[in-house]
Amino acid sequence: MSMREFFFSLDISVMDCELLYTGQIQNVNAVAHNGLTVRLPAANLRPFVTQIGIKGVFRMLVDENNKIQSFIQVK
Repeated sequence: MSMREFFFSLDISVMDCELLYTGQIQNVNAVAHNGLTVRLPAANLRPFVTQIGIKGVFRMLVDENNKIQSFIQVK
């Protein structure tokens, strides 16, 4: 099984996080540090919402079918 790894930074406001929680935003596009655009389901971001929104660097591992296998905050 071949895994691909993406690192990207997110800075999402509290107001936009409310849209994630209510389901008004289904997916989030982010530019990975290698320049590729990645699309991830908003549900993957919900555990990372804080009082200031979502801010940090994240690491995502996907399999050969682009299914997320791991999604963590690294910074």
